[in-house]
Amino acid sequence: MTLATDIPQRPTPGRFALIRQPFRALRPSRLFLGGRLGDAGRLPRYAGFLFLGLASVWAPITGYLKTTPPSFTSTASLILPGSGVSASVNLADIGQASSFASSAYSSSSISPTETYKRLIGADRVIAAAADALSLRRTEFGVPRVQLVDQTGFIHVEMTAGSPSAAQARGDALLAAFFAEIERLRSDEMEVRETGREGALGEYRDSVRATRDAISELRATSGLYSVAQYNEHVMRHDRARDALAELAADLGEAEEQVSLLSRQLGLSPTQAAASLKLFADREYMASLAELSGLVTAEVEARAKYGKNHPKMRESSAAVSATRTVAMRRGEALTGLTTDALAALDLAPDGARADLLADLVQKDSARAGRAARYAEKRSEFDTEGARLDALAPLAAELEDLSRDFDVAEAVFASAIARAQSTKADVFASYPLVQILEDPSLPERASSPNTKLAIAGGVAASLMLIIGLALGWVRRAVISRLIAQPPASA
Repeated sequence: MTLATDIPQRPTPGRFALIRQPFRALRPSRLFLGGRLGDAGRLPRYAGFLFLGLASVWAPITGYLKTTPPSFTSTASLILPGSGVSASVNLADIGQASSFASSAYSSSSISPTETYKRLIGADRVIAAAADALSLRRTEFGVPRVQLVDQTGFIHVEMTAGSPSAAQARGDALLAAFFAEIERLRSDEMEVRETGREGALGEYRDSVRATRDAISELRATSGLYSVAQYNEHVMRHDRARDALAELAADLGEAEEQVSLLSRQLGLSPTQAAASLKLFADREYMASLAELSGLVTAEVEARAKYGKNHPKMRESSAAVSATRTVAMRRGEALTGLTTDALAALDLAPDGARADLLADLVQKDSARAGRAARYAEKRSEFDTEGARLDALAPLAAELEDLSRDFDVAEAVFASAIARAQSTKADVFASYPLVQILEDPSLPERASSPNTKLAIAGGVAASLMLIIGLALGWVRRAVISRLIAQPPASA
């Protein structure tokens, strides 16, 4: 049995000998594996690395805290309402006008928040905001814009050397942003208005051309509407019915006159002449005298011969009186002697009433005949006019239909144009200020707490790294000496 005292002991250098040899030559294995845990000779090196590391960490932090001027950050929030707006208006005799503003998030290919984020950071917006504060573009700074996912919020931050300056820059930036949006919307509306004016001009020309064609047709034909032509047709149909009634009345009157004329053996003209003659006193006196002379002649013819002086005297008196009566009759009626000889010479009593009735019926018949002739002439004239107006009425109907269509299209286009003017948020959705630019109470930079926390964290990481470097040989040796796990 061998005791521990029998084992030859290797002389160990003293503690001070170890300290005196801290910078002996490093072997490659020592660089990678390190020294023993109890090797105090490594302490100066690790202390030097720790000092240099802490100096490299805390020197920039101290310089940052001592030399960086304080800056203040003003924050503001914008929001885009997500709902769309629609309106529908019914216009009498025109149609329906609708206006619809889509939701800002209805399109999957366009993000309004991204659009406004780029617009807030656009050079012309920042330049306008800088000009409003009488600053140079480089002095104004660049805004920091953040978007909140799945929402319509836009956060904007502006930094300046004082709280009031930061707030003023935020206000100027938002004012320039909203002014630029309004300018873009106005420019879009002007472009749309130009396009609408071109389309409306074509519609207006179409309506004017159709109206001029209708006016020209009305001036040349005297037909102002299809309803007027239809009224003429209806009136012509009623005139045909009335003309048929007049023809029936005229036929009845002619039949009555003809029947009465056959019964009396006189024509209506002769009956009228008889009544006219026997109403004349001079003619009747001549007839009475002629009647007495004729009686005397008859008596003389019975007593005397044909050449007897009294017979010749009586015949001469009869001839002279008849001549006077015939002349008077011719003067009154305009009839010839033969026609006067055929007249009724005894119109007294009931026969006179029949003659008067015949004259009245003939007068009524003549009136009906004249009225029938007049209405027939008007009917024929109106029929010829309607025949001439028929193709013009068809053309007018076509033109009127074209005019109604053109006018409806024009009015609908105007209604759509007017309604779309209210849709100012189609391309650039509505955006509102949710939070005005704030007035910061404390500086956002330099952040002393954050800098110290970062320095402490870096220092702890450095110490942990040096500690791991100190024990790396023991850890590596234990890992090498550990037997492999059995399969």
